[in-house]
Amino acid sequence: MSNRQRPYAVFDIDGTLIRWQLYHALADRLVKHGAIEASAYRKVLEARRNWKSRRATNSFSEYETAMIDLVGRSLPGMDYALFNTACLEVFKRYQDQVYTFTRDLITELRQQNYLIFALSGSPAELVGMVSEYYNFDDFAGSTYFVKDGSLSGRIKPLLGPAKPKQLLNLIKKHDATDIGSIAVGDTASDIGMLEQAERAIAFNPAQDLFNKALSAGWEVVVERKNMVYHLNYEQGGYVLAPTTTRQTTIL
Repeated sequence: MSNRQRPYAVFDIDGTLIRWQLYHALADRLVKHGAIEASAYRKVLEARRNWKSRRATNSFSEYETAMIDLVGRSLPGMDYALFNTACLEVFKRYQDQVYTFTRDLITELRQQNYLIFALSGSPAELVGMVSEYYNFDDFAGSTYFVKDGSLSGRIKPLLGPAKPKQLLNLIKKHDATDIGSIAVGDTASDIGMLEQAERAIAFNPAQDLFNKALSAGWEVVVERKNMVYHLNYEQGGYVLAPTTTRQTTIL
């Protein structure tokens, strides 16, 4: 490793650093600004209630699909200045509503001279605001294309396979090293990014990511209320990292 190479740590944002989904909050703001039809959005809110009441195992994906479809149909011709204003409003509301584990890990790694990257499927405008606020070295988000001051409706999403590709671009751009690298994510969309790093942390993982973490032997961290639980992989299952003399076997 050359003298100027530094290890990197890459973080998902929605649900990993920020406690809520920025894209979902953005949809709410766009409705309040009249950029998305309120009557059509009521079906999305109904799907959200179904998810929050755990009506079915796939209720979250049904809600998310309904929301993404409606927002996608509403984007063409939307005033970009209004869109950017809504992004700023979401950022100001949620900028400090973060998980302590990831917030503190970012601070700790920065002190250790890590390069800190953010990769998120939320709009790049929002991801950029969060990244600047938390002093990330670089970031990438989904690109929303603009024509003549309005959104064209065309999107280049940063999801799934696009995340590890973008991570490789950031590694090359900053001449970072994989040695000691860390990735933190919460959903299956982050798997490729986690596989790229030397140390993968599945944080509050969704079921698909948890299954992958179990098969790969990745670390699992869960934050609930004012407690952070570290689950270490041992002999085919997880054990709760001891805070006393006892260990609790998970799985």
